[in-house]
Amino acid sequence: MKHLKQIHPLGWNILVGTIFGRMATSMSIPFLAIYLTQVKDVSAAMTGTIIAVSSLAGILSSFYGGYLSDKLGRKVVLLTSIFVWVLVFIGFGMADSVLAFFIMNALNGVCKSVFEPTSRALLSDITEPENKLMIFNLRYAAINIGVVFGPILGIFLGSAKTTYPFFIAAAIYFLYGSSLLLTFMKTDVSNQAIQTSRIAFREAFHVTRRDKLLLLSLIGIILCTTGYSQLTSTLPQYFALSPEIADGAKTFSILLSLNAVVVLMIQYPIIRIAKKYSPITSLMAGNLFIGLSLFSFAFVKGIWMIGFLVVLFTIGEVLLFAMMDVLIDDISNPDMKGTYFGAMGFTQFGNVLGPWIGGLLLDSYGVSQPFILFGCLMLVTLSGLPVLMLVKKEMDRKVKGTIIKEHVHV
Repeated sequence: MKHLKQIHPLGWNILVGTIFGRMATSMSIPFLAIYLTQVKDVSAAMTGTIIAVSSLAGILSSFYGGYLSDKLGRKVVLLTSIFVWVLVFIGFGMADSVLAFFIMNALNGVCKSVFEPTSRALLSDITEPENKLMIFNLRYAAINIGVVFGPILGIFLGSAKTTYPFFIAAAIYFLYGSSLLLTFMKTDVSNQAIQTSRIAFREAFHVTRRDKLLLLSLIGIILCTTGYSQLTSTLPQYFALSPEIADGAKTFSILLSLNAVVVLMIQYPIIRIAKKYSPITSLMAGNLFIGLSLFSFAFVKGIWMIGFLVVLFTIGEVLLFAMMDVLIDDISNPDMKGTYFGAMGFTQFGNVLGPWIGGLLLDSYGVSQPFILFGCLMLVTLSGLPVLMLVKKEMDRKVKGTIIKEHVHV
């Protein structure tokens, strides 16, 4: 309770806004794949492309968005991106053609990839070092509270059959943006806690490009997120098409809610264990859980087994994502936090590869050969493990080098 009282008003605003924002997106965006394939008769490969373009656009915009938040300040970038996001959700609600959905999901990726790293950098700015693990994991918990209720609302609103829920998402994000604007007006955080950077974009790019630890981390996380992305891309299509699974859309919504509930139940017990080790060790364990649970979906025969596999998948998710923000905050240049968090947008390449690979595998093998489908997805995911091992080796080398230098200095 003592630490909770130290959270800045803007921190509480972001945490509460994250709950409702993720509720809004999880009642609409995850059902887009089912809507496109079943209502619009779009092929699995094209649907995968439309889903993937969000992450592709995010890759191209996240780094620059993070840099702008360092250059112009968090307030300007945060508010601009969220109100543009409102217009994008309205566009989703009005979309009717494949091209329109493609454009809207690309813009959705841009807004998300600019808003998210800026909000995380702001949380880092306004939080004391000893409370950063807490604030980042409260944010992660807020995401999952929203995802508990979002899919259920999505089923109730018929999100697999209509785009109407996107208008509700637009209204929620408008309220979120308005509350941020009011909180910024009532606080002086933009003048005290955040110092804008004078580093030129080219210099910022070269600094991050030469950071071997950052680059290896990005590659490893990309391969991990390729596997994680199957939860909202390939799996809903597989459930909807498989004769083994009755009412795939309903099953998928239940599983999304189960995923979020399990995250909330196990997050803090796992964090208590994981924080005893390095963040990269947590990522390696998460990679294993996600890869192995993905392959196990080839054996599913009933809802209980699917539920069990979702629990295993969720353990991997928590291990993967709970310590990721802490890792980036630790390795980032203090004057370039927004840029480093923005660089994490490159990990969205995994969310481009994942739906694309899954869509190709579904088109090639369908649901009749699940062992090939999920076996390939497992191999792609687990290929991230040796890269993460290299990250751990590099981190150990840097720690050892620092200790030697301190000893020599003494």
